[in-house]
Amino acid sequence: TRFPSGSIGFASAGDPRTAVCMQCDTKVMLTDIPPALQTALRVGAEVETVFAQREAGLYRDGLRLTDGRFVSLQDLQPGIHAYVPALLEREGAKDLTKTLETID
Repeated sequence: TRFPSGSIGFASAGDPRTAVCMQCDTKVMLTDIPPALQTALRVGAEVETVFAQREAGLYRDGLRLTDGRFVSLQDLQPGIHAYVPALLEREGAKDLTKTLETID
C-alpha cells in the first residue's frame, strides 16, 4: 500500500490504511509479480522472500530474496500481492493476503 506519506508498506487486507509491522526474518511470499519486474529481479510470478531491514537509509524495509539480494518495498509495484505463510497456516487458510495498492 502507498500510504499518505508516499512510502510503500504492508497493510491489512481489511483496512488498507492500517500499516502492518513485521518482524525481521518473517517469510513472505510475493505473488502476481508483473513480467517486467520478474525480468529485472530474475524471479518468477511468485517468489519466496524474507522481510529484512537495511541498517541505514530513509526507506529501510524490504525483502531479501533467496539469493541474498535486498529489494526495497519502495521498488515494488501496485498489484503485487504478499502473504505470510505461517499466518495462513495458523489461521486455517483465512484470506490474509496483503495488497500493494495506492490509497486515494
